Amino acid sequence: MELTELTRTLCTLPGPSGFEEPVRLWLEDYLKDIADEVRTDALGNCIAFKRCGKPGAKMVLLDAHMDEIGFVVTGATDGFLKFAMLGGVDQRMLPAREVRVLTEPPLFGVIDVLPPHVLTAEEKEKAFEPDKLYIDVGLTQEEAEKLAPVGTPVVYASDFLELGEDKLCCKAMDDRACAAIIIKAFERLSRQELNVDVCCLVSTQEEVGHRGAAVAAWDIQPDTALVVDVTHGKSHDWRDAPCVCGEGAAIGIGPNMNAAVAAELFALAKARGIAHQTEVVPGGNSGTNAHAIQVSQAGVATGLISLPLKYMHTPVEVICRKDMDAIVALLAAYVESREV
Repeated sequence: MELTELTRTLCTLPGPSGFEEPVRLWLEDYLKDIADEVRTDALGNCIAFKRCGKPGAKMVLLDAHMDEIGFVVTGATDGFLKFAMLGGVDQRMLPAREVRVLTEPPLFGVIDVLPPHVLTAEEKEKAFEPDKLYIDVGLTQEEAEKLAPVGTPVVYASDFLELGEDKLCCKAMDDRACAAIIIKAFERLSRQELNVDVCCLVSTQEEVGHRGAAVAAWDIQPDTALVVDVTHGKSHDWRDAPCVCGEGAAIGIGPNMNAAVAAELFALAKARGIAHQTEVVPGGNSGTNAHAIQVSQAGVATGLISLPLKYMHTPVEVICRKDMDAIVALLAAYVESREV
């Protein structure tokens, strides 16, 4: 599947943190014809292997997470659904937002909002508190309790859009666009003779504490890991964001990254003409799965390659296709260069 269509498919699937099964099932079916082995662990991680067949071969792990931010139903009042947030939802996005309630079949709803005519001046100046908002699904109280019981997950209802010649827009670009990237790199590598084994990990529950990657890394015990996640890209109203959409793979430097791995990524990008930029991550926690993987068991030499993204944790996340292509090329180049 071509990269844009793979991204479209993954981003439009529903899978908030803790409820990723629809994404995982699709991934398992897609990867089974590419990998030597595909398995799922207790946290729902999708783990695929390509073995090189050489004695003593080292393992390179490619990671991106499959979960998206979302919501979960906590009750109903007069047929309107009460909800809690899963992950770092921006509460400014909530009023008047279209959502998809993950019943079978799904229910479509809208988050209620007071019209401006009845707001006080003070209310107009601040975001609505999530605990004062409800999802209108057009049901009676009895219907709501039956069809959308407590514990039902909810996601944004967003179309996948192509903006201009190179921009892609949808919900869940964080981190399904990166999942598409590591899958395409894994596909490319699966057709080559390599000196290392490769593991493609599409992990769960990153948005609520990097849980999936933590347990998977402990199980897989890779020698090296390359984590692919999004980072903030410059936009018209945030010109000081750390990276720029369209300028290539953002290679991380900081305590959460292995310095030798980062240096080799820069050298490979330069040698092979792969568009790249530098992302300085000064803290010990990058806010990505690199934090959990780096300190797994006796430690993993971990690199972080980020995809610049505008409007993070909103239903209209925007990325550049050319940056995705650059990261695919860089991941493949790194694995291809490994020695036994």
